[in-house]
Amino acid sequence: MSTSEPLTILFPLYPGVTQLDFTGPYQFFVRLPGVKPIVASVEGKSVELEGLTFCGLVPLEQIERCDVLCVPGGRGCTDAILDPRYLSAIRSLAETACYITSVCTGSLILGAADLLEGKRAACHWAWREFLPLFGAIPDSGRVVRDGNIITGGGVTAGIDFALTVAAELTDPVTAQSLQLALEYAPAPPFDAGTPDRASAEVLARVRSLNAKAAGERRAALERAREEVL
Repeated sequence: MSTSEPLTILFPLYPGVTQLDFTGPYQFFVRLPGVKPIVASVEGKSVELEGLTFCGLVPLEQIERCDVLCVPGGRGCTDAILDPRYLSAIRSLAETACYITSVCTGSLILGAADLLEGKRAACHWAWREFLPLFGAIPDSGRVVRDGNIITGGGVTAGIDFALTVAAELTDPVTAQSLQLALEYAPAPPFDAGTPDRASAEVLARVRSLNAKAAGERRAALERAREEVL
């Protein structure tokens, strides 16, 4: 994919977004030649999350188009779905984008925007079961592509996702060069990053921590489905 103008990759933030969902991919995209990442929010308001504040953001309503729409996930995704200004912007920008993408629970936002009907999509393993609420087909892949829709799994999958998109926008050698330049060579000290690899004790602990949130999120997403679809 080539053009004389920089390719724009838009990250639409919202309160409660998980910062690594967009800062991970952003770090790669900002080094990609011929690409211009844009970070936006409703009214350009600062976004506070987990002790960090992101300011100087572009007003989301003022952006007319983008080449790649990249929606991050986070605990605030349900509130973002219920924000008519945010969801309307996602729908409008998706109509202009060559690629519609997400990281983690950002795919739930894409689903709520009616962009995943009948499409395979990735999501954080703990929340993947909610994708069918919006007609999407859950896929356990770390990076999943269905047509022009590319979705990444939970949080750290955003970097694998970014390299996949980078290769699509440029070429595999450029993407691999970027990987080497940023020394992306993951070697975690524990092999407990997915439910099938974690021990029974670890899995039980995380599921216990998520239990209350899962019930609340399902109820909220079911309400959201009724309101937005």
